[in-house]
Amino acid sequence: MFAHFYQNIIIKFPKIIFLVLTLILITFGFHAKDFKLDASSETLLIEGDPDLKYLKEISKRYGSKEFLILTYTPNDGMISDTSINNLLSLKYKIQSLDWVHSVVTLLDIPLLNSSDLPLQERLKNFKTLKDENIDRERGFDEITSSPVFRNFVISEDGNTSGIIVYLKENQELKNLEKKSEKEIELLKDQVKKQNHLNILEIRDVIKSYEDIGKIHLGGIPMIADDMMSFIKSDIIVFGIGVLLFIIGTLWLVFKKLIWILVPISSCFFSVIIMIGILGLLGWKVTVISSNFIALMLILTMAMNIHMSTRFLQLKEKFPNKKIFELITLTTEKMFWPILYTVLTTIIAFLSLIFSEIKPIIDFGWMMTLGLITSFVITFTLLPTLVNFVPKENIFLEDYKESFITSFFAKISQNNHKTILTITGLIIVLSIIGISRLEVENSFINYFSKKTEIYKGMKLIDEKLGGTTPLEVILKFPKKEKAELDNEDEFEDWGDDENQNDERYWFTKDKIDKITLVHNYLDSLPQVGKVLSFSSIIDVATMLNNNKPLGTLEMGVLYSKIPKSIKTEIIDPYISIQDNEARISLRIIDSQENLRRNDLIKKINYDLKNKLGLKEKDYKLAGVLILFNNLLQSLFKSQILTLGLVMVGIFLMFLILFKNIKLSLIGVVPNFIAAFFILGIIGLLGIPLDMMTITIAAITIGIAVDNSIHYIYRFKEEFNYSKDYHKTIKLCHSTVGKAILNTSVTIVFGFSILVLSKFIPTIYFGIFTGLAMLLAMVSVLTLLPSLILLIKPFENN
Repeated sequence: MFAHFYQNIIIKFPKIIFLVLTLILITFGFHAKDFKLDASSETLLIEGDPDLKYLKEISKRYGSKEFLILTYTPNDGMISDTSINNLLSLKYKIQSLDWVHSVVTLLDIPLLNSSDLPLQERLKNFKTLKDENIDRERGFDEITSSPVFRNFVISEDGNTSGIIVYLKENQELKNLEKKSEKEIELLKDQVKKQNHLNILEIRDVIKSYEDIGKIHLGGIPMIADDMMSFIKSDIIVFGIGVLLFIIGTLWLVFKKLIWILVPISSCFFSVIIMIGILGLLGWKVTVISSNFIALMLILTMAMNIHMSTRFLQLKEKFPNKKIFELITLTTEKMFWPILYTVLTTIIAFLSLIFSEIKPIIDFGWMMTLGLITSFVITFTLLPTLVNFVPKENIFLEDYKESFITSFFAKISQNNHKTILTITGLIIVLSIIGISRLEVENSFINYFSKKTEIYKGMKLIDEKLGGTTPLEVILKFPKKEKAELDNEDEFEDWGDDENQNDERYWFTKDKIDKITLVHNYLDSLPQVGKVLSFSSIIDVATMLNNNKPLGTLEMGVLYSKIPKSIKTEIIDPYISIQDNEARISLRIIDSQENLRRNDLIKKINYDLKNKLGLKEKDYKLAGVLILFNNLLQSLFKSQILTLGLVMVGIFLMFLILFKNIKLSLIGVVPNFIAAFFILGIIGLLGIPLDMMTITIAAITIGIAVDNSIHYIYRFKEEFNYSKDYHKTIKLCHSTVGKAILNTSVTIVFGFSILVLSKFIPTIYFGIFTGLAMLLAMVSVLTLLPSLILLIKPFENN
């Protein structure tokens, strides 16, 4: 039925089909203008993650603002007149930008120990380093030795300071629940565009000050913007790189312009239509799916090479047949194997939808739609275009046997034991390597060392207390009558009647618990800067001539501190209303051999078992937790779905070949190649990340195409020859050449990904390409050896 329809409509009326395809191309090409990118941090989080909801709650509770951070290393000393004036000028220049809320520098830190006035006077009228008649040396020493500001706004060596640029809050973003989904998307797009302009603006400011010292920009908004640039760059570089390589490969394989134009047209139609579909559906391309155009080009090209090669082989075999007959015969012979290769690859990409991470789920659906699009275009556009070409122009010059495939044919027939021994060794190495696999979320190592992101993060990591934030929220029992120390007051400041009972919150148990946890976290080698109410107490103790404060003194001090200091220094670390304390710390992300999941487990274990806290007494939160959740979830889902992919592909083979032995033989080479790549990653000690973790499933889905084509052709040829050795030789010289050509195209196509600035994408390209190379060798050696060994076809 289908074959009849195909021959009478698709092949018989090429002009009508070409017109229809052109109209489809124009229609979807129009919607390509709605194609969008997204590099926001939300694209790398699990949808509905309760830890994300909790982080938003505590961010609101403790007044977290979005910010950029600059690292400033002056040419002169930090407190020379020149450096102070330069820093002030830079601060005011940034402060003048209309999107900046406030700028905090070393020159804004309150100096409470820089004069000999009474403490109450110092608190009310505090001085800073930018004030006149200030002892700068004494003030600078106070900041560099401060438990709060050391390794926060000033490095331990005093040579690098941090400039924190707080951004104005977008009021419209606060009321998203009142807006429709379309309005939310439009608003977010506007925010991203504005953020890009803001980053360009502040970079221009930094450039104008580059002669005063070394200045690097960091912070989440900057990373998100740079990621957008990386995605755009990757899409263009991958697309052009793969296209140029494909043109070169087609010329080497066919040496005829027509066999370059036809497959390239299929690629062009497929990619433009798919971009239009994404624009129409509103699916945004993220750093995860930035290689989808390259993948589509590679996979479309593979289909076209198989179709073109078979067409030319049939033309050589039946030189007197008409073009119409040859196209009909080609599509009859290639429809089912290519359909099954598409379905098996779709199964692999659909395994990504179990990940719970929206951009990875979207990537799975994108590639599924992309493969369907490529399949339809290949079986409509290619026959249509070939119909337009005069018969005398359709031939293949110097059609010779391939030396490589002939070599593999000899090996597979004469070296069974060697092949099986090597296979056994590969399986053993794979098992060892896979047992050593681990997932890791080293954000700093996702970027090339040449990028501004890496340089800025590295400096913040080393000089300003680490990069990746982690929060420990301590929860105290419900308020009871405080047992206050009956010590003398800090100073006799009096007791205003309008003061509420907030001062009575400061009990010895609470302070001891905060200090205990703070000191424990500070002792961990992986942890950089730790800030909590304990840090404030340390400062107050220093101001009290190093005499510890009683709980009553703390309460009185809290009630007397000016609101400006309280808001900036104390409120971010305690919530009297919620009966909580927040300990904020940052992980030294660039530390060698840092294992974040192990660190989180250790902190949880130690808080319970060494510090004696109950599970209800604390909660971990922060970006570190969210990204760890992401990878652990992805690892579990991919390991589970890898089994489903294997079962699904095996069932496909069973349906296609109706032979259990043949189906098992068909999947083994590809599974071995995929697992060996995972083994290599494990043996090299490279942690799996959000992209490399998907390599096994995707490799199996793509590599298994070779097995389908080889076995399908083997079955067809064996029906004529009834001789296994002759059939192997014939298959290696025909479909073997197509497998070699498509595999080389895929391998080098994936190698283009090494041009990315995003390290996970580079690893994905290298290891997937390597897996495809192994799969090709395996299909052309191990697969025929297994066929010879098991003899799945009846020889009668």
